[in-house]
Amino acid sequence: MKVLLVKMSSLGDVFHALPAVQDAYQQIPNLEIHWLVEEAFADIPSWHPAVKKVIPIAWRRWRKNLTCADVRAEMKAFYRELRNCEYDIVLDAQCLIKSAAVTRMAKGPRYGLDKQSCREPLAAMAYQFPQAVAKGQHAIPRVRQLLSQVLNYQLPNTFSYGIDKSRWSRPDVEGEYWLFLHGTTWDTKLWPETYWLELADMVVKSGRKVVLPWGNEEEKARAERIAAGIEGVVVLPKMGLNALNAYLAYAQGVVGVDTGLSHVVAALEVPSVSIYGATDAVLTGVLGPNAEVLSSDYDCAPCLNKQCNHPSRNDGLDAQPPCYRSISAQRVFEALTLKVEQSVSIIARNNRGA
Repeated sequence: MKVLLVKMSSLGDVFHALPAVQDAYQQIPNLEIHWLVEEAFADIPSWHPAVKKVIPIAWRRWRKNLTCADVRAEMKAFYRELRNCEYDIVLDAQCLIKSAAVTRMAKGPRYGLDKQSCREPLAAMAYQFPQAVAKGQHAIPRVRQLLSQVLNYQLPNTFSYGIDKSRWSRPDVEGEYWLFLHGTTWDTKLWPETYWLELADMVVKSGRKVVLPWGNEEEKARAERIAAGIEGVVVLPKMGLNALNAYLAYAQGVVGVDTGLSHVVAALEVPSVSIYGATDAVLTGVLGPNAEVLSSDYDCAPCLNKQCNHPSRNDGLDAQPPCYRSISAQRVFEALTLKVEQSVSIIARNNRGA
């Protein structure tokens, strides 16, 4: 069976589809998936053995200059490639107007969510076989239910992302280390820097190293401030996702905020703690067998605001935004220590049973 899966973006959304692909891979013999995805994330689907072809789309780049001759040539080439294959099923797992429009171009019976289930109900008009999947659930079980309905198989009780960590080699870091994903897009999603400093000190005193990646100059400066004066904290050079994955895959534990890379860690099934204050983890947060989410208990959280409006935001304390004061460094350290211990225990038990 040949299936075109349309799941274009963003980073977290792409990872949300992988457990559904793993379900289908385990249930459907001779399954071959072609995955249509934004060019920036084109490496990710190929990590799963069911994905035989990745079709990159550059809509984020194209839409900025639709009148450019080179862009229009790229769009025509993309259309020819998409139309070059006929599929048994064309499945839009994103169900937005932009993904529905692309789904409509492909050859094969078209499936997606019905208008009651879509975030953008107009998208449902593109599907010949719209499916009902209840809202109010996390994105991962919703995509799993959608694929199971379309491909007609029973959902297993547990889930996995189906990624083999051994595709990456262990990086040159001596001993056990924790990795901190300290960077994100909104200021209100940033865990206070003073807490990162406290946590780094706790981790090093526990006999582990701390590894700090970064993606821009602001994040680099923060990483250097965290590392300053604490022996055993390593600031990595700038690197792409594939290189960083080696550090993520072999970390003993990872602490992250609401960022796409936290979803990568969940997919690698590395013990992790993800910190949510201003944003909501219920529908699209980090989810995985070894992942734990710590959310703020402030009444105003999650506010979903890019700027904090809490009355105590200007009280002079270092921990800003205030909602993160309920998620202290000690709380994070204890939570991740427990996740690591549980993971080690499970591995030891599995090895004894092997």
